Amino acid sequence: MRRLTHRAVRNLTVVIDLVLINLAFAFAYLVRYRFQWLLPAAFIDPYSSYVGQQILLTLLLAVTYTQNRVWTRRRGEFLIDEVSRLGYATAAGIALMMAITFFVRPLAFSRLLLVWAFFFIVLFLTIARVLRRTMLTLLYGRGIGADWVLVVGSGEVGRSVIRTLLARPDLGYRAIGYVDDGHPNNNIGLERIPRLGEWHTLETILQAHPHLDTVFIALPGDAHQRIMELVRVCQHYGKRARVVPDLFELSLNRVEFSNMGGLPVLSVRDVRLSRLNQASKRLLDLTLLVVAAIPAVLVTAVVALAIKLDTKGPVFFVQERIGQHGRPFKMIKFRSMVLNAEDQKEALRAMNEASGPIFKIRNDPRLTRVGRLIRRLSLDELPQLLNVLKGEMSLVGPRPPLAEEVAQYQSWHRQRLEVRGGITGLWQVSGRSDLTFDEQCLLDIYYIENWSLSLDLRIMLQTIPFALFGRGAY
Repeated sequence: MRRLTHRAVRNLTVVIDLVLINLAFAFAYLVRYRFQWLLPAAFIDPYSSYVGQQILLTLLLAVTYTQNRVWTRRRGEFLIDEVSRLGYATAAGIALMMAITFFVRPLAFSRLLLVWAFFFIVLFLTIARVLRRTMLTLLYGRGIGADWVLVVGSGEVGRSVIRTLLARPDLGYRAIGYVDDGHPNNNIGLERIPRLGEWHTLETILQAHPHLDTVFIALPGDAHQRIMELVRVCQHYGKRARVVPDLFELSLNRVEFSNMGGLPVLSVRDVRLSRLNQASKRLLDLTLLVVAAIPAVLVTAVVALAIKLDTKGPVFFVQERIGQHGRPFKMIKFRSMVLNAEDQKEALRAMNEASGPIFKIRNDPRLTRVGRLIRRLSLDELPQLLNVLKGEMSLVGPRPPLAEEVAQYQSWHRQRLEVRGGITGLWQVSGRSDLTFDEQCLLDIYYIENWSLSLDLRIMLQTIPFALFGRGAY
């Protein structure tokens, strides 16, 4: 059913593209002869004299699009790469069109019209690609049309696959769970992608889940024989097996390929941002702070007054957190709890609803009336803009942990401390407090390995509806 859905998406894309190509050609005719942009027309040829050229161009583009695999959707491909292939294939079709008209010499012909046709074809089809991506992301987020997958392995390679599946629902994969080698250190505390057993139970799992499409085999490189056994099991049950290469047990984003006199060389880069990326991220933070300064001050004044009128005590709550590279700093928040909240923590330990070292209670009895509201709207974190201004935090990044939480970290958890902590982050817009601690760490590490300015901007925009509707906030 899902493969039929993918085929339907491709067929619909082809039909829409062919329609848009003809609309773009018609629009190019209007721009050339009706609006006469760039260059006035000496005389106006009727549209009917261009119908044959329009049909020929459509056929030529169908050929160049097929040859350049424009209609083959590649999971995880960046929009700029998809548009580049589209532009190249369109230019090739236009060039063939010009070559043919050079020999045929039709009575009505305009090179400028073909230039406009190229522009509008690429523009219309790019807009169509953006809309398709948006629609598919919404559908995949609800499990519609997505491929059901299983992950075999929970070491560093397996975690790389799992964090990608958590962070990129737009890829069209929906994991039913993972299996590991039975070692307790490799048991990840996940809820969205639960543990289904050990790797030798794969055959039983495949029998129990006939709707499963793909199995990602992400085992260490020294498990070659075991990998081949698992591949044969998948083939026997008609499931697609995808083996994730183990390069030093690292994510491929941490492996750099270089050429040394014809000799391929692999090197490993740290899980951290380069100095240039850090400078770009810092510049973005400061720019947005300047833009948000006045509304932030006004909201701060209103919230501070509400806290003062609601309860006695300070407006702000200052707490030591662990920042980049394990350096402690004082994080500022609006006080949302009663004055002796920290003293009551141990007595409420049995009510903790979070996994791992995190302490969270959905209906925390220590919250004040105003505190409950500002927690829901995430306004309690507004004073952390001062931490951002001082360079202790960033607008986007992993949440700064407590020292007692860091003391319970496994070695791979510490990768999230390689960058400045943030007010919001990838896991905050992927489920917030509804995620387990390991899921939060996986998303934080994915964010560090795949950081870009556009990713920061996307997370900030996604934070707005999460903050307004209070999803997962407590």
